[in-house]
This record gives sequence, structure tokens and C-alpha cells, in this order.
Amino acid sequence: MKLATLKDGTRDGMLAVVSRDLKTAVLADTIAPTLQRALDDWTFIAPQLEDLYLQLNADRALRSFAFDPKQCMAPLPRAFQWADGSAYVNHVELVRKSRNAEMPASFWHEPLMYQGASDDLIGPTDDIVLGSEEWGIDFEGEVAVITGDVPMGCDADEAGKQIRLLMLVNDVSLRHLIPPELAKGFGFVQSKPASSFSPVAVTPDELGSAWKASKVHLPLRTSWNGTVVGQPNAGVDMVFSFAQLVEHLAKTRNVRAGSIVGSGTVSNKDASKGYTCIAEKRCLEVIAGGVATTPFMQFGDTVKIEMLDAAGKSIFGAIIQQVKQAPPMIKRGRAA
Repeated sequence: MKLATLKDGTRDGMLAVVSRDLKTAVLADTIAPTLQRALDDWTFIAPQLEDLYLQLNADRALRSFAFDPKQCMAPLPRAFQWADGSAYVNHVELVRKSRNAEMPASFWHEPLMYQGASDDLIGPTDDIVLGSEEWGIDFEGEVAVITGDVPMGCDADEAGKQIRLLMLVNDVSLRHLIPPELAKGFGFVQSKPASSFSPVAVTPDELGSAWKASKVHLPLRTSWNGTVVGQPNAGVDMVFSFAQLVEHLAKTRNVRAGSIVGSGTVSNKDASKGYTCIAEKRCLEVIAGGVATTPFMQFGDTVKIEMLDAAGKSIFGAIIQQVKQAPPMIKRGRAA
């Protein structure tokens, strides 16, 4: 099934069931008011949502209406946890190679992961509002899962059973702020602003045969200012599956329902598949010629991230965003 959260003026929005073709929707308020509420009692609530989904697809659902992605918040507008991995080691290898840095052997058998901000996750058509172009604005196309309750110390098989939903992500990065932050020896804070998510989150069965071994075996298409710049296959060169990423997160703590775990930048070794973040393109330029020539995003730029099935139909809907400048900060009643 496909689920969305619609804007209603509250922090957590209204849970809606969306048709397979993404054309119609129906509120699920009589079943669960929010997606988090559904996740908290998934075994009981999911079958009811599935029944409503079947009715909607058969054009038998009462109170159905046209689905508009512009009315969507992130499927989980705020989450208990947002942990982003780096499952495509090719991406990490390119970054390090461009800096003439050695690739630690551990990167191939233990996932990299950081704890992102989860209190303000933004919708698929919300603007990317930032203070300066000098920060090195970059998009990052990813896939993410939402979990149920995952017990501490579980293995990958058990972790995989707790994958409830999948979404697409634009994990915006501010590349020029990353080096000084990492140099302090802790991690990302200011260099990782609010992440954006696809209009709908889908259950794994919606992917059919493309969902294998806890990986999505479909291309992730990224367009920058209307030009397709990459469509690497998310199932190719994914060193760590989602089950392994969730297992890694749960090594020393319980992972509660509503936790989001990201794949990291989708990247293929085959450079002809393009890129899903500008930083990777710049790394390839440095490796080839010593100088990065592709600029980062500017105010007014747009990015579109989408995944199509084998028939060319959108699965999650598209993330379509524009970069805009934040208004001047107001201090003591005056513009700063």
C-alpha cells in the first residue's frame, strides 16, 4: 500500500491512503490519525489500511479525492530517529580518492552511519530555504526505510522483518560547511539541514520483484534544472542492504517504531549512470583532471528525484524542489 501525510496546519498532519497510480487518496482518520500512530500499532492497524487501499484502487472508497503531492508533508514530518548510512561504498571511495586519502578496509564490512536531525523533515515540494550559496548547496538522492520496533542486538534477518515502509530522500548537504565540522572530531550538524522525502511511503510488496535481499533494484532518477544528471540502479553496488543497516543501528540500543534509516547517496561504479549528488561529479572531475568544474546549486535551481517501475510509472511520486534564499534574520525588531 501507499501512505501519505497531508497538510492540515498541525505538526504531524493527517494520514491518507493513496492509490497505486497516485491519482486518488482517502483520509485514514477513522483508522489512525497519523502515520506514527499506525506504526505504533502496526500489526492491528496495517490490515485496516490495506483494506482501505484495496477499496481505493477498486474505486469503492468513500470520500476519495484527487491526490495532490503539493499538499503532502514528509510521510513522517517529524520522526523519533533519522539515521543515514553510506551503503554505496563506491561513493565514499570516490570522495577519498579525490583527496588522495586511503580507503580504510573497515568501510567494506562495517557501515558508516550518522545521526541526522529528525525534528523537521520537509515535504516533497517544499522549498530548500538556506542562508547562503557560499555554503556549497548539494542535493543527495537516496532511498530510506521506516522501521517497526527493532530489538537491540538483533541480526540482519530479524532487522529486515521490521522494515515497514520505503521512501525517497533528498538529503541536502552543505559541502563547504562539512570539512570544518568534521575537523572538530564530532559530526554533522550545521552542514546537514532539513532532509526532504517523497510524497508517499510504500510497503515493500509494492516494489514486487524489484525488492530483493532488502535492496531496491530500480534506477533512481535525479534531474537538476530540468536535465537528468543520473539514474544509477539502487540495487547495484549497494554493499550493505537495508537489513544490515538496521542491524548496525540496533547493535547497542533498541530502535523504536518510526525510525528512518537512509541508504546514503545512491552510486554505481559505472560512471555512465551519472550522479545523484554534485559532490560525486566534482570528485570524478578532480580524479580525471585535477580540478572540479561543476558548481554547486544556486538560488533558483531546481532538483527532481523520482523512481519509476519497470512500466515507467512513478512509485513514490517525485521530490521536486527549488532552492531559495532565507529572508534576513530579524533581531530585536530590525533586520540583521
